[in-house]
Amino acid sequence: MLILGIESSCDETAISLVEITKKKLIVQENLVSSQVKLHAKYGGVVPEVAARKHTEVIIPLLEEALGKNYDQQDIDLIAVTSGPGLITSLLVGLETAKTIAYCWRKPIVGVNHLSGHLYSSWLASEELTVEQNDLWPAIALLVSGGHTELLSVQGYENYKIIGRTRDDAVGEAFDKVAKILDLGCPGGPAVAKRAADGDPRAIEFPRPMLREKSFDFSFSGLKTAVRYYVRDHKMNEQLINDICASFQQAVTEVLVSKTLSAVVKYQAKSVIIGGGVAANKQLRKDLLVACDKAGLPFYCPRLTYTGDNAAMIALAGYYQTKDLSLLEFNRLVNNWKKLIPDPNWQL
Repeated sequence: MLILGIESSCDETAISLVEITKKKLIVQENLVSSQVKLHAKYGGVVPEVAARKHTEVIIPLLEEALGKNYDQQDIDLIAVTSGPGLITSLLVGLETAKTIAYCWRKPIVGVNHLSGHLYSSWLASEELTVEQNDLWPAIALLVSGGHTELLSVQGYENYKIIGRTRDDAVGEAFDKVAKILDLGCPGGPAVAKRAADGDPRAIEFPRPMLREKSFDFSFSGLKTAVRYYVRDHKMNEQLINDICASFQQAVTEVLVSKTLSAVVKYQAKSVIIGGGVAANKQLRKDLLVACDKAGLPFYCPRLTYTGDNAAMIALAGYYQTKDLSLLEFNRLVNNWKKLIPDPNWQL
């Protein structure tokens, strides 16, 4: 099966071709056009600007992915992000995918963007097969600029949210701290880079909700604590490094502690992480150490697949349709008529 994946939920335009055969997964093409530099001057993503750029690059990207090696006869399924995300950005990818499905008479499914991040560890993995079942039940931590959620996963397409942020997403908190310190955009990599030269124990920032039994998160208070600290102290380069390291340490401790507590309560066999913040080296390392101590396998996507990409959307589309009968699958040829974007789509 060859799946065409299309992603445009925020500020990355992505096209991918993923082949699944004999329980093996091969990413044949994975193209991403980033708008990071375009939005940097605004200090964040501007929805209208993002949508216009998606419109400009999506067809050339599609042509590049298909190239001379693939044509419409090779495609078995189209999977496209339908939400959550920026409505104007979602519309570009979704309408492109629907048009292709209509013109080529191909089955099409709308995919939840977060579901894609959940499966991103399967991409280019030598450990995980397409039908890997010995890792369930699992606890999954999804961390990005717009979402921070903890999931209990019983199997493919069988999960429930057991905790989420009550205010800022963790990636959003990184961005806001970077803005407070005038480190530029995107904030996550900027804070992490400065944190590498700082002392994580230099400043005792709060660990919000760390001692509460709930698996929910809160990062607005931590962000405010950083703001007040910066206001009350004279800044120098080393102090900025220490602030970044101490902030990152506080965030990581909360995320790791909540994740491992969920493992105990739900008797999980493994831990999965996904989302843009999964690229953070400190978080990856601390989760790996914690899982090793607990005797748990830890599945983390390669850096290539932590950010928004269409390969994860293609894979999520596979899991969404793999148990359909041939008749049900073929009916998806007309599914383009029903697909609409949902910017607030919950898992």
